[in-house]
Amino acid sequence: MHDTNQSAKPWAGRFNAPTDAFVEAFTASVDFDRRLYRYDIQGSIAHATMLARQGILTEAERDAIVDGLEQVRARIEAGEFEWSIPLEDVHMNIESALTQAIGDAGKKLHTGRSRNDQVATDVRLWLREEIDTIAGEIRRLQHALLELAEREADTVLPGFTHLQVAQPITFGHHMMAWFEMLERDHDRLLDCRRRLNVMPLGAAALAGTTYPIDRAHTAALLGFDRPAENSLDAVSDRDFAIEFSADAAILMMHLSRFSEELILWSSAQFGFVELSDSFCTGSSIMPQKKNPDVPELVRGKSGRIFGHLIGLLTLMKAQPLAYNKDNQEDKEPLFDTVDNLKGSLKVYADMMAHVSCNHERMREAARQGFSTATDLADYLVRKGIPFRDAHEIVGKAVALGVREGRDLAELPLESLQQFSEAITDDVYAVLTLDGSVAARDHLGGTAPNQVRAAIARARQRLAD
Repeated sequence: MHDTNQSAKPWAGRFNAPTDAFVEAFTASVDFDRRLYRYDIQGSIAHATMLARQGILTEAERDAIVDGLEQVRARIEAGEFEWSIPLEDVHMNIESALTQAIGDAGKKLHTGRSRNDQVATDVRLWLREEIDTIAGEIRRLQHALLELAEREADTVLPGFTHLQVAQPITFGHHMMAWFEMLERDHDRLLDCRRRLNVMPLGAAALAGTTYPIDRAHTAALLGFDRPAENSLDAVSDRDFAIEFSADAAILMMHLSRFSEELILWSSAQFGFVELSDSFCTGSSIMPQKKNPDVPELVRGKSGRIFGHLIGLLTLMKAQPLAYNKDNQEDKEPLFDTVDNLKGSLKVYADMMAHVSCNHERMREAARQGFSTATDLADYLVRKGIPFRDAHEIVGKAVALGVREGRDLAELPLESLQQFSEAITDDVYAVLTLDGSVAARDHLGGTAPNQVRAAIARARQRLAD
C-alpha cells in the first residue's frame, strides 16, 4: 500500500516505496518554478481547447477544465493557494488542484502531453513576455540618453583612449555611443525572441503522441510562430535560454562599462558629472562621502549574470537527448538573470534622466591633455606636409608644451614655427576645443550639429 503523499503523485503507480523525504525536498522545484503559474495555466487552457476541437475531450470537459484553471489562477493570485512540496512542481500542483475542483475531467487535461514539453512551453511563454518588458526598458533608457545628449550636444569633454586624453569630443556624442550599444542589445533580444517563439507542446515526453492533436492550432492559440519540428529537440532544447543569457551578459557588460565611466566621472578627481542624491548613498563613518552605489552595484551584477551564462552552458554540455532532470537547474539562473537585468535597466533609465554635467571641469580637462594635437597634424597635412612628417612635428611641439607646462593653444606662434615654417597665425583656429569638435563634421562625427542629426535619426528609428 502506498503512503498518502506517494499516492498523490501522478506517476506513483510503478513505485512500491515512498520517496525518501529528503529526496522529495531535494528534487522538488515548486519553490522557484511556481512563478510560471500564469504561463502553465495559459498553456493548459490552449491544450484543452485543442483537445476538444480534435474530439479528444468533450466541450463540457473543456469548459470544466478552463473554468477550473481560472479558479486556480484566482486562488494563486489572491494568495490562497497552498503549494505542496510532495507534488514537486508548478505543473503537478496546478493539475492536482484542478482535479480536486472539477473531478475526473481534470485528470484528462494531461492527455497527449508530458511535463517535458509542458515546462519547455511554459518557460518560453514566460521568457517571451520578459523579453518584451526588457526591450521596453532598453527603449526607456535610450530615450533618457537622447534627452541628455540633446541637452549636452555642445558640451566639450576629453575623449580618452587608454584612459589618456586623446581628442576633444562632445558629451552628447559620448551619450550617443551608449545609445548605439543599447540599440545592438535591443536587436539581439528581438532576434532571440524570434528563435524562442517556437512551441514544444505536443512533443510529449520525447516521441510525440498517438492522439490526433493539432499542434499548429495550439501554437496559434499561444501566439507561437510555429510548432517545433522535432519532438526530441523540442523537449531537450535550452538554446533559447542560453542565447538570452548571452544577450543579457553582453547588455550587462555594456551597463558595466557605463557604470565605470560614471564612477570615474563623478569622483573628485574627475568631477565631470553629478549623480542625483536619489541614486547615491553616504558613508557610515565619513560624512563627506557621496558614493555612486547604483552604478557600482550594476557593475557588480554583471559578474553574476556572466556566471549564469557559464552555468547554463555547463548544465547542457554533456546531456544526451532528450529530457534530463538536470534541466530543472535552468530556471533559477534564468529567473535571476531576468530579475537583475530588468532591475539594472530600470534604475539606469531613472538615474540617467537626472545626471548633470560640470561643463567647466570637462573643458579644463580637455585643455590639459594636448587633445588638439591631431588637429595640428591635420592642419599641417592640409598645408602639403606628409602625415608622418606632420606627426613628428606635432610630437616635438607637444614635448615643448610638456616642458613648459603649456597646452598647444597656449604656445606662442614663434615657438610653433621652430618646428615648421608652414605654421602661421591661422593655426589657433584649429587648436581651440570648439574648433576641434566642430571640424569633425561628418556622419558619425562629434561635431554638435552631427550629434543633433544623430539624435534626430535615432528618434526616428525608435518611432519606426
